[in-house]
Amino acid sequence: MIPEYVKILHGELPDSPGVYFHYDEGGKLLYVGKATSLKKRVGSYFTKAHDARIGELVSKIRRIDYIQTPTVIEALVLEANQIKANEPPYNVMLLDDKSFLYLCLTNDEFPRPVLMRGFDLERLGIKPFERKLSALAKRKFIAVYGPYVSGRSLRTALNLIRRALPWSTCEPPVASEGGVTNPALPRPCFDAQIGKCPGVCTGAINKTAYRKIIKNFQLFFEGKKDRIVKSMRKEMEVAAKQGEFEVAAKLRDELFALEHIQDVALITREDEPSTLPLRDIDTGHINALGRIEAYDIAHISGTSNVAAMTVFENGKPAKDEYRKFRIKGFEGTDDVRAMEEVIRRRFSHDDWPRADLLVIDGGEGQVNRVREVLDEMEIKVPIIGIAKGFDRKQDRLVFDQSNADLRRVAEAFKETLQKVRDEAHRFAGSYHRVLRAQRSGIPKKQNPRA
Repeated sequence: MIPEYVKILHGELPDSPGVYFHYDEGGKLLYVGKATSLKKRVGSYFTKAHDARIGELVSKIRRIDYIQTPTVIEALVLEANQIKANEPPYNVMLLDDKSFLYLCLTNDEFPRPVLMRGFDLERLGIKPFERKLSALAKRKFIAVYGPYVSGRSLRTALNLIRRALPWSTCEPPVASEGGVTNPALPRPCFDAQIGKCPGVCTGAINKTAYRKIIKNFQLFFEGKKDRIVKSMRKEMEVAAKQGEFEVAAKLRDELFALEHIQDVALITREDEPSTLPLRDIDTGHINALGRIEAYDIAHISGTSNVAAMTVFENGKPAKDEYRKFRIKGFEGTDDVRAMEEVIRRRFSHDDWPRADLLVIDGGEGQVNRVREVLDEMEIKVPIIGIAKGFDRKQDRLVFDQSNADLRRVAEAFKETLQKVRDEAHRFAGSYHRVLRAQRSGIPKKQNPRA
């Protein structure tokens, strides 16, 4: 319940995405934040327990303003632009400005977006909160956007936007007097095949056309999506009138993608860290744990390295969600390194459902490495490792002992977690046998089932 002394402009807060602004008694802007639901998010400041810094902020709030946005992605963009323009003290205080994430467009022949921390920009001589780019900054970047509070949300947003505004991370073909030093690829890269790259690597797009995509990208992150939509719709109509139906169809698809961005991934990940839904743990219901993902590595003497991910939802195997991985980063035996590769690849898929708990086949080495990777990727998911003993009774659960919730999970569900791990072990072993059979030349019909 928001206290009566706090004045909310424009009436009652809507249950929709947007950006909110906290002001003190003198009208000074204290904090800017984004929300999937303005009503729920703003209300949470006054109904939940907070640490000392947030508590101090809440005690000073006397007025709340807000701007509704059509989508969470647009709220993410608006939040970053407002933080940069106004530098609210509690945004800077609650997260050191040098660790904020910035979205930069490289000053290359074919510009591409890159993500950089504030301290990395400072090493380049660029001030993180710089409103206008200096001469030095302009040599490196054509634009810098941010700061962004949530790196995870920004990465998700970029992944979703790229289907509407495809950019390239490839090197263009380069000719020299002695011939072509970087020849065009014989076929499009994977991103181009799925519509996320316009084909720089094959020479399918020239600089002028590519710069138009980048200009729209800039407009989007300046909060001017309506201008892009209007321009693309006009281009589509002109192309259709001139009989350029392939061009018109491509613009139609990109326009549709832009107007129908499905930001469910952002909605489920926004604001609150991932926590275990523990409402039913005391009564022993496994569905209290939500989506459990288990990981196991399989190999024989370092050959045919593979990994498997199995999924349990509501206490039951969700076999359509199982995934198999071939370890590509190295040869030989290194379960910790293999686990790191798998976790990086799995969590690069922002379109996959969020995990509520990870079960890792392994001890402290694997668990610590997974935790380091998730921290680096700014992903908060609880982890429990299972170190094998002589038999199932000797198995040891490895987790953060200071986390009371995980202790309760370990005590209530050890046997269930072992079963989840065993399923990952079975699935990884099946896949490994298939690969061994293929390498041995066994006819496909004799291969074991994966």
